[in-house]
Amino acid sequence: MITTDICIIGAGPVGLFAVFEAGLLKMRCHLIDALPVVGGQLAEIYPQKPIYDIPGAPGIIAEDLVKNLMVQIEEFKPGFTLGERVEALEKQEDESYIVRTNEGTAVHCKVVVIAAGLGSFEPRKPAVEKLEYFEGKGVHYMVKKPEQFRNQNVVLAGGGDSALDWTIFLADIASKVTLVHRGDTFRGAPDSAEKVFELAGKGKIDLILQSQVSSLGGNGVLKEISIVGNDKSITTIPTDHFIPLFGLSPKLGPIADWQLGVEKSAVVVDTVDYSTNVERIYAIGDINTYPGKLKLILCGFHEAAIMMQSAFKYVYPDQKLSFKYTTVNGVNAF
Repeated sequence: MITTDICIIGAGPVGLFAVFEAGLLKMRCHLIDALPVVGGQLAEIYPQKPIYDIPGAPGIIAEDLVKNLMVQIEEFKPGFTLGERVEALEKQEDESYIVRTNEGTAVHCKVVVIAAGLGSFEPRKPAVEKLEYFEGKGVHYMVKKPEQFRNQNVVLAGGGDSALDWTIFLADIASKVTLVHRGDTFRGAPDSAEKVFELAGKGKIDLILQSQVSSLGGNGVLKEISIVGNDKSITTIPTDHFIPLFGLSPKLGPIADWQLGVEKSAVVVDTVDYSTNVERIYAIGDINTYPGKLKLILCGFHEAAIMMQSAFKYVYPDQKLSFKYTTVNGVNAF
């Protein structure tokens, strides 16, 4: 059994930064994530996407942010259990917890921090004939390695930020990019929508509006896509890859059975310290909800700092917490 002070469920950016804040207070952490790599959505969904709202790091690429966070927490030597899903939470007589995974890993801790982002999530799949048949044979629900699309014929579908952003990004990589959208306006950022229209006007991408992909075809691997317009017209175009980007369906998974306060698939917390209604369990980042909640990475960083100050009393009940500034004392002084 693994023994630690704090078990963090989720190794995304907020979970990683929580390790740093815990380390400053001499608290040890072990992280568990269902994904095989650290970084959460940054690693799994948009590793090459630039993020603009991280203080002091404008336009940082998602995977670079993850790398920087790993460097920042290296000296605190956190433990990691990756590629395993948390299945059970067992409260002990001394008020501590044992967290168990689907692979039998057990982590004994004094505090549990849920930093699971959207929770366990699945892509929203459009009603397209033979969609699941071509999964792994040309159908992708996220862009992990943009280079695999170099000099390829790519069709994307969707009208949100992800569809717009990846259309713009892949326009300089793929030999041909087509974006299919059932409306004639987009839900994503106006600047991105304007850029997509500009690329279409210059002939750098094909933009097919008021239409949707209806079926896929090919012999073993994807070779063509049929598109039906709102006027019922049908067009078939050749393609190597189809990327439907209709968002994710968040699911709390086993967390939903932990007697936590839940509202619209998010864990309700007290903004004093981001604690849940169950003692010694906190929730930070996109997984939580409270009045005025903003689902931003930088907000999750703030929540991590506050909650670790609160968690200190469970890890060191006989000590008085003395807040210090890293700019004055340095990291090693903590």
